[in-house]
Amino acid sequence: MRVLFLVALLLAATAPVAVADDGWSVVPSGGGRPSFYAEGVPGAVLQDTVSVRNPSAEPVRVRLSGGSWVVFAGEGAPARTVSVEVPARTRAEVPFTVNVPAGAAPGDHADTLTARSSDGRSRTVRLRLRVGGPELPALTVERVAVRGERITYELVNRGTTTLTPSLAVRAEGLFGRRLLDRAPRALPVELPPGRRVRLAEPWPDRPALDAVGLRLTVTAGGGAARDAEAVEVRFVPWRAVAGIAGGGAAVGAFFLVRRGRRRRGAPPRAEEPPRGEVELTGAVT
Repeated sequence: MRVLFLVALLLAATAPVAVADDGWSVVPSGGGRPSFYAEGVPGAVLQDTVSVRNPSAEPVRVRLSGGSWVVFAGEGAPARTVSVEVPARTRAEVPFTVNVPAGAAPGDHADTLTARSSDGRSRTVRLRLRVGGPELPALTVERVAVRGERITYELVNRGTTTLTPSLAVRAEGLFGRRLLDRAPRALPVELPPGRRVRLAEPWPDRPALDAVGLRLTVTAGGGAARDAEAVEVRFVPWRAVAGIAGGGAAVGAFFLVRRGRRRRGAPPRAEEPPRGEVELTGAVT
């Protein structure tokens, strides 16, 4: 089993350690690490150890689990999950491996280790993995639509690095009238490679009647990743249109009824006698 190196990633502000004030906790072994961080190439097998600490006066049993790349060592064969009994005022050190698939895409990958006790409480520790290979930032914006007072869309990370995208929104009505012009701003989302996320942008003052050209532009990686999606949106006040159409139909029906009543109430006309045919012979009398 080839082991690459594991290094500490001090991200205490963004990745808190899973410690419970009133009971057991789960942390990376060795101390001083708020999360796991590993680097390796496709096909590598990386090793580390998670520590389950129980400072209470009662023993605790927890079940550890991880993502599809994580395997725990146990008394028998390696398993995706493992149950651990931790005596009072002690800790259990549980080794595990991260098996990087041979076809894993280069770039950043994220996972978690989860521990759940018999009473239903759970703790998680973050695991970051960087797979070696060329770094390629790529991002697409898809499925742009207007639903109610929101602009909905989806972002897809099609590259090999984790991205924090920025969004700019622009909308123009008929004759080039500017309706929206929102400058690029960072979105509160971190997008790992291959991840798709659905987001929404508020638009409370959208027009009631207009034909709008809507364009969303996303950038990330200092501009290295960029994409835009433009759609045409038509706003029609259908309730008002339906009301007008309904009113017109009612007026038409009213006049038809009146006309029918007049015909039924009028006296019958006398029939005119049939006119005879005149034969033109050219004779003068």
